[in-house]
Amino acid sequence: MTATDRPPDVVEQFRLAESLVSERRPLEALRQLAPVLDAEPNAPSVQLLAGRAYLQSAQLSRAEEAFLRVLEHNPSDHYARFALGRTLQRQSRLEEARAQLAMAAAMNPTPDYQEALNEVRMRIAGR
Repeated sequence: MTATDRPPDVVEQFRLAESLVSERRPLEALRQLAPVLDAEPNAPSVQLLAGRAYLQSAQLSRAEEAFLRVLEHNPSDHYARFALGRTLQRQSRLEEARAQLAMAAAMNPTPDYQEALNEVRMRIAGR
């Protein structure tokens, strides 16, 4: 199914879910996203949005799974690597988090990515 073949309500639900994630209302976003996930389970954009909502709602294993699915489709998605790194960090899987955050920072050296990487490095060093 291409973007032009999708029913308008699925597109609207995706956009509403995006807004809800931006407003930090992840559970409501996931309710809106459920039919979109059913219609487009392999779409990286849908998985990325679901991963963000799962991460915000502390459903960390689901978030990890969603971000990994995005990376299966596009290993160079720096944001998915960053979000996966943050997800792993919240699970105290610091070495794995460091690796993902280091890749994200190498791909796109933004201050947010570098700060997250430094935070994980300091936690590892402080063990």
